[in-house]
Amino acid sequence: MLEKIAGIVVNVISGYYDIKTDKGIIRSRARGIFRNLKQKPLVGDRVVVQPDDKGINYLVAVADRTCELQRPALANAEYVLLVMSATQPDFSVDLLDRYLVFFAWKKVKVVIFLSKTDLISSDELLKIKSKLNEYQKIGYQYFVDYQDLEQYLQNNIDSDEIWVLAGQSGVGKSTLLNRLKKDISQKTAEISFALNRGKHTTRQISLFEYGKGYIADTPGFSSIDLSNIKLDELKDLFYEIKHFSKECKFRQCQHINEPKCAVKVALNNHDILDSRYNSYIKIREEIALGRIPEYRK
Repeated sequence: MLEKIAGIVVNVISGYYDIKTDKGIIRSRARGIFRNLKQKPLVGDRVVVQPDDKGINYLVAVADRTCELQRPALANAEYVLLVMSATQPDFSVDLLDRYLVFFAWKKVKVVIFLSKTDLISSDELLKIKSKLNEYQKIGYQYFVDYQDLEQYLQNNIDSDEIWVLAGQSGVGKSTLLNRLKKDISQKTAEISFALNRGKHTTRQISLFEYGKGYIADTPGFSSIDLSNIKLDELKDLFYEIKHFSKECKFRQCQHINEPKCAVKVALNNHDILDSRYNSYIKIREEIALGRIPEYRK
């Protein structure tokens, strides 16, 4: 009986799958059954590889996924390291909220890193940190210092855990990855001032070993598509709104004009940020009208 070997997909290139196993990296093809099932193995998948009688390795099984991201396609990410730039492109709480809603919907936890802090004044940095402090109260940890982030990642990435690097192109994802893993070299690019966004520098998804687990470098999210979120579930993707909604009179309160709405009380008491509530209303209206902006990367 030919040996079956378990591993994780760390790279996909032209139909070949690089599988990290206890025996090293094994390059494999996928069996035709996956095409018949309309199932495509992804980077991050836990899989089983088996050679045939000619010694050619084939991917023969894919374990159930804990989550799946699209555009870029990645399986089983447990955390997102979300890179937001202080400038070039400018820091935006509106965009930050869209990312946080998207990843909450995908059930992926988020840690925020603020890049390009050396390009703004100390006063400007204090203003951004003041905003991020409010997000930390909600439960989103953030870092502005690289050494602090590196130490946190080394101590907190669990065995075989997958973290994905995300953010607009041009915010410094590849630069950050270069520092985190110094034996690789991702091409970096200058920001396009005309468009206030960057050019793609990463063309494919790869997992790089880091600490006990992996960090995924991606080409950036080509869109933040929230259109498939149900209106009734949106409120629970804002964690502080979900927290206060437990005290609302009506179980299905949408926190707009309903009587005895605990969320509106919390808003009036400044326990919920105006900007966060406004993001909730704005996203809700856009979902209802089916015109979510893509924020192309």
